[in-house]
Amino acid sequence: MQVNNTLANIRIVLCRPIYGGNIGSVCRAMANMGLSDLTIAGTGTFDMQDARKMACWATDILDSCRQVATLAEALADCALVFGATARMGLYRQHTRSPREWAPSILASAQNGNVALLFGPEDDGLSNDDLAQCHHLIRIPSTTVYPSLNLAQAVMICAYELYTAGGTFEPLPEKSPLAASGMKERMFAMWEQVLLEIGFMEPDKAQHMMLGIRRVFARGALSEDDVRILMGIARQTRWYADHQRAKPQANDDSH
Repeated sequence: MQVNNTLANIRIVLCRPIYGGNIGSVCRAMANMGLSDLTIAGTGTFDMQDARKMACWATDILDSCRQVATLAEALADCALVFGATARMGLYRQHTRSPREWAPSILASAQNGNVALLFGPEDDGLSNDDLAQCHHLIRIPSTTVYPSLNLAQAVMICAYELYTAGGTFEPLPEKSPLAASGMKERMFAMWEQVLLEIGFMEPDKAQHMMLGIRRVFARGALSEDDVRILMGIARQTRWYADHQRAKPQANDDSH
């Protein structure tokens, strides 16, 4: 998997994870957002088959994942460590959201390794874990139920980093925006056909067309959009003319 240099220096560290399915889902989230460096810290066992199943096409991240005995070992070569926490407490008050931290994380990752640390699924990062963090991340959520699934938390943080990095470019519209002259031809066609099918009376046509114009003004119309709408108007007019040209059946009832 190819990643840019900045994202390559960002490490996801899972501290004492419990469920293999979550680990695999973390791999998938990382692959979606251009991250590749995963480390699991702490002794424990998890179902590798579940992890592989949930990783889908991100098994390369799972296969290259480092497993170390201690958190200190996982973070030893990181210049900055950002710990994710949903719990409240004396040492957990100075937090920022992933969106707020993203520019700082990316800037720091240009010069060295930066770790994003996530705690175990049952109770999150302990105070001893937090002691090894330089900054804390809190994902905005309802106070009624603030705890997020491990993989979901990783995805939210990874998404904010990927977005802040400015590497995503949406696909351009294949059809250019319709020019005013083209749209005016479309409105003229619609006005004519709506009059012919009796949708509006001539003395109210101007008023009705203002309403129709307002509907279409709510969104940008591409040339393809206008061609479709003009095609609908032409077909509607043809059908109306065809129906009028049909001979009327005689009524033989007495």
